[in-house]
Amino acid sequence: MKHLLSRLTLAVGLAAPVLLAHADDQVKRGEYLARAADCVACHTAPGGAPYAGGLPIVSPFGTIYGTNITPSKEHGIGLYNDEEFFAALTEGKRRDGANLYPAMPYTSYHLMPRADSDAIHAYLKTVEPIERAAPVTSLSFPFNVRLGLMGWNMLYGKDLKLAPTDGKSDEFKRGEYMVEVLGHCGECHTPRGLPGAMQQDKRLTGGVLNGYLAPSLLATDLAARGWNHQDLSTFLKHGMSAQGTMFNEMFPVFHNSTQRLSDPDLAAMATYLLGDPAPAAKVLTEVPLAQMSPSAQRGRQDYLNVCAGCHAPDGEGKPHIAVAMRGNTTLRLEDPRNLLRVIEDGIGEQQFAGFERMQPMPGFADKLSHEQLADLLNYLRQGWGGQPGELAVGDVQKLQADAPPAEHKAH
Repeated sequence: MKHLLSRLTLAVGLAAPVLLAHADDQVKRGEYLARAADCVACHTAPGGAPYAGGLPIVSPFGTIYGTNITPSKEHGIGLYNDEEFFAALTEGKRRDGANLYPAMPYTSYHLMPRADSDAIHAYLKTVEPIERAAPVTSLSFPFNVRLGLMGWNMLYGKDLKLAPTDGKSDEFKRGEYMVEVLGHCGECHTPRGLPGAMQQDKRLTGGVLNGYLAPSLLATDLAARGWNHQDLSTFLKHGMSAQGTMFNEMFPVFHNSTQRLSDPDLAAMATYLLGDPAPAAKVLTEVPLAQMSPSAQRGRQDYLNVCAGCHAPDGEGKPHIAVAMRGNTTLRLEDPRNLLRVIEDGIGEQQFAGFERMQPMPGFADKLSHEQLADLLNYLRQGWGGQPGELAVGDVQKLQADAPPAEHKAH
């Protein structure tokens, strides 16, 4: 008996370090997966503690607040077991059985394997518990009836289906998981119908979010805007590339998520988005001023007046200060709303990877008339964006009418 007890004690003693190492590995993996899933962005209020909730998420149905997902037992997820956490992540079910609003992207996470969910949960258990309740979401009727989400979930909760990947490389398959499931890119870059569900037949073709366009991520559209594999990987890693810098809703994604991902995973995401093989990136040639429309020609002077001081007279930009206009992806969008929003709203100072910074860009909404805005947009789009069409003053006014209230704008 003594020999048996000794052997058991020895076995337990030998197993303990192995179990601890496994638990440590799971936590580290969970931290990485939480970054890839961009959990911190929606569950952290500006200036608040990480994962403590409180971020207002504006939707067409009202403002939804990100919840506290620290290990607080009273205000967070400290009482959740792995099974309950997996149900919240992949089915939108709270521990008490109530339905989560689909601002929580369980419509993409539903394809996440249990092992990844358990790892994320293991990591979240290690963060500091914050004993503070997040603001309570209170939507107007009928959107405040969570029971109604049962029907919505039956219709749309598991709409996302991954395309067959037979014959595709392992890198492509990894990129599909990183983009479609963990990164849930389609939640913003896919248009939504009247019930607020993603239109899966138009997946990744672009969607409007708080007055800005989350542009198409289809390979042909990315290539038409000048993206190649190296530039797209660089953009995700550093928040900037020859095509410009991340701004608006994408800046927190870079700041909290993509810059912290491994180079192989970023390369896999680029491979999946651009395809394997990728279409050739379109190279634009600058259009001489004399070949532009009269409106665009007038816009040249507006550019010199308000833009050239930072972006340079010939659009080459200035390092650490302002991006180049040449090859800028925003100018190459067929939809001009992002370019108009940036000119009117400006962009706050931004910190990118390493010591790279971009100084704040002021907004010019109160400095340019409708006619001047139309002329400036036409000059930028025709000269450096490869857009042959011309915007009328009425087009600009219509886009201005679609702008969100000031408090809903994100820089």
